[in-house]
Amino acid sequence: MSRAGPDPASRRTIALVGLMGVGKSTVGRRLAQRLGMAFVDADAEIEEAAGMTVADIFSALGEAEFRAGEARVMRRLLEGPAIVLATGGGAMLNPETRAALKARAVTVWMRADLEVVAERVQRRDTRPLLRGRDPLATLTALAEARYPIYAEADLVVDVGTGAHGQAVEAILRSLRRHSAAPDSRAAS
Repeated sequence: MSRAGPDPASRRTIALVGLMGVGKSTVGRRLAQRLGMAFVDADAEIEEAAGMTVADIFSALGEAEFRAGEARVMRRLLEGPAIVLATGGGAMLNPETRAALKARAVTVWMRADLEVVAERVQRRDTRPLLRGRDPLATLTALAEARYPIYAEADLVVDVGTGAHGQAVEAILRSLRRHSAAPDSRAAS
């Protein structure tokens, strides 16, 4: 597999946003490798900072405390060197996090069919927002609330049932187009 080579977008953090289960972490690792950048999973960073899993944070401290910790971790990550960042599905809900992402990153909304995502997230019982709930109904409600916020991302890439490599290629194409656009040069 060839490396993507120097790309103006790679000088900024590339933040992958979208619902849980769209493949942000898996695709992010591969994208980082292609771009020669470090990869960071925000949820893993939150778990390390808290010394507990995301599910345990939700259970013991509640969603509000998780979101506060998530905002602190996102701020720290965005103030550091350029990385490929897999954000949590709710990270963009925080207005300050959204502003930091807009200022310091190229955001890529990984959008997928909700039925596909529901099938993926049912495979593991690690998603606190899905525990004891119908995955498709919950994802549909989350999509209704979050899609207008995700739509603020710099790029929208539809990822589907194809291989993760296809998603990586689609994101790379979008990043190249974005970096070539006249208005993105000033931000790079």
